[in-house]
Amino acid sequence: MTKSKFTFPVGYHKFHKKQVFNFQLNRWHSLGYARFEDMKEVGHKVKSFKDWKTEMVKLAEKAESENRLMNAAFYYRAAEFYMLQDNSEKRQMYDKFIDLFYITFKNDKIEQFKVPYKEAFLPAMKVSPKGDRKKGTIVMHGGFDSFIEEFYSWMRYFSDHGYEVIAFEGPGQGAARRKYGLALDYEWEKPIKAVLDYFKLDDVTLVGISMGGWFCFRAVAFEPRIKRVIASSIAYDYMKTMNVVIRKMHIYFIKHIRNYSNKMVLKGIKRGNGMQAWMSAQLMYTTKKEMPMDAFDFWLQLNEENLHSELVKQDVLILTGRNDHFIPFRAHHMQVKALTNAKSVTAKVFTKETHAHNHCQIGNIKLALDVILKWIPDVSPKTVVTVVQ
Repeated sequence: MTKSKFTFPVGYHKFHKKQVFNFQLNRWHSLGYARFEDMKEVGHKVKSFKDWKTEMVKLAEKAESENRLMNAAFYYRAAEFYMLQDNSEKRQMYDKFIDLFYITFKNDKIEQFKVPYKEAFLPAMKVSPKGDRKKGTIVMHGGFDSFIEEFYSWMRYFSDHGYEVIAFEGPGQGAARRKYGLALDYEWEKPIKAVLDYFKLDDVTLVGISMGGWFCFRAVAFEPRIKRVIASSIAYDYMKTMNVVIRKMHIYFIKHIRNYSNKMVLKGIKRGNGMQAWMSAQLMYTTKKEMPMDAFDFWLQLNEENLHSELVKQDVLILTGRNDHFIPFRAHHMQVKALTNAKSVTAKVFTKETHAHNHCQIGNIKLALDVILKWIPDVSPKTVVTVVQ
């Protein structure tokens, strides 16, 4: 059997009137894993986070019964994504996703590895190009709560174009957290070093996705073996993505009204009050903190001082959605301006006309991947270029 080929549909659709659900439905469809009609069906039925889990599980079970195992795998992942607590049901959804994923792609020659890290391991997977010759090595990672399997369609596309591709889960992500208990750590140069050492790599292109856009710049600031770095979505300083009043309020509550803030957030999580409850619970889980404000201390660490943009000396490609609903567009300009010592900086902004205008180019993934493939062998001399499409 030949290796899987993915179709990346073009279009950012209105599956749901609320962006918190609509983006996720577009996400799985845009990455090539979900059927349009399935996402449309769920979009009409979901009214709450509880509905989301119920409807996505139904969709997964139906797909599984019809032997559409790839669809089923990612519908279980979607159901797991918005479950608030790290309970047995959430773990069951994770295991279903992983099992079905590797059954689906068992003929694709995916190599799996456990990279030693501290007293545990970092999960990694590798896909190789056809033949003996390769154009180079791409190393990939996600951000806040990603699993490496989610980026398999990206990996396969890059390998089909001649690249060896290695994706890994760092502390706080996927099985690194769930199976090996590693808490999220902003010092991303540490897991990067472990991966480069393990695979004996010294000339790689690093791709960071979502919050991984912050992590990848932090890593390359301290890791010269990375020669080219690509950020799909950037934040620069998570506190500075807020307006100044909201930023000061957040910092004040986190630092000075901790007991009250902890009680209020825990009550919200218990009630399951929407996106804020989910984000707080997810942050506590990934950072392995019992109290919300202890988890939010990590959020404060994702700042410009800890990023060390001035130490980045590699070729840089930044991919930004003009209407990213997570990260305001001003963060794009702050990050570009801060890369004062980079060998080159190419800043690509995607607008609504291309359907790649949202977070991580959801809506037109192929366009973003083609930009990457053109840029890697064609990096420019020292210059800053902003291209709008």
